[in-house]
Amino acid sequence: MSLRARKYASRAAFYVLVAIIIAYTVFPFYWAIVSSLKGGTELFRTDFLPPDPKWGNYTSIFLEQPFERNILNSVIVAVSVVIISLGLSVTASYALGRVHFRGRSLLLLTVLGVSMFPQVAVLSGMFELVRWLGLYNRLPGLMLSYMIFTLPFTIWVLTTFMREMPRELEEAAMMDGATPLQIIYKVFLPLLTPALATTGLLAFIAAWNEFLFALTFMLSNEMRTVPVAIALISGASQYELPWGNIMAASVIVTLPLIALVLIFQRRIVSGLTAGAVKG
Repeated sequence: MSLRARKYASRAAFYVLVAIIIAYTVFPFYWAIVSSLKGGTELFRTDFLPPDPKWGNYTSIFLEQPFERNILNSVIVAVSVVIISLGLSVTASYALGRVHFRGRSLLLLTVLGVSMFPQVAVLSGMFELVRWLGLYNRLPGLMLSYMIFTLPFTIWVLTTFMREMPRELEEAAMMDGATPLQIIYKVFLPLLTPALATTGLLAFIAAWNEFLFALTFMLSNEMRTVPVAIALISGASQYELPWGNIMAASVIVTLPLIALVLIFQRRIVSGLTAGAVKG
């Protein structure tokens, strides 16, 4: 085989591999959309396009339960968790990444170790804490509990980025009389924008999709978040589930995540590749 033939063969193999990966990742969402437009026995047929789209599945989930309130609850909780996590993580990462003090490495490992515990292991303790604070069946209770897995992650990632910041920037700001908070928010924060976008989006996805704490700490339908609301969609009997409605709700709650990824795509790539190449 000539060199040109091998070049074309390798390129064709690469494109085939890319097509397989795209089909593997996109097909589940495509099938969810197709299933959301079906009803009855149509759900058990392998039609790649629904012969008679049931658009009523999308309207019925809003008519049969307070699904718009559930979406609003998820938005409030996820956005609040991201803002609080990033606000605390920026200052914590500056202390852990730029300030030398005894026990810094141990403290950073402790922060990382907190995120390694499974949610069910801390569920009973968090339940007692939430109830003692009077936050049961209230959104602040979810915000507090979600910080357990979002805050360690954001602190660890931002600390890595903070360590890569040039020391000269900090020294120049200190010579101009800047305080540590001014250095953080006026010097380092603009440079951390790609990292903030990456960690913020991942924290948002984690808070948006969280199920166990939301199921445990929320009691009424009006206070539930979308993962719990979808899981509790019921049919006429316990043996008959409205899969069309469930898939329609799943598509609706997935669209905001896709939109956020598309909006912050460039910043996410910049955040993931920052520090990979040093000049």
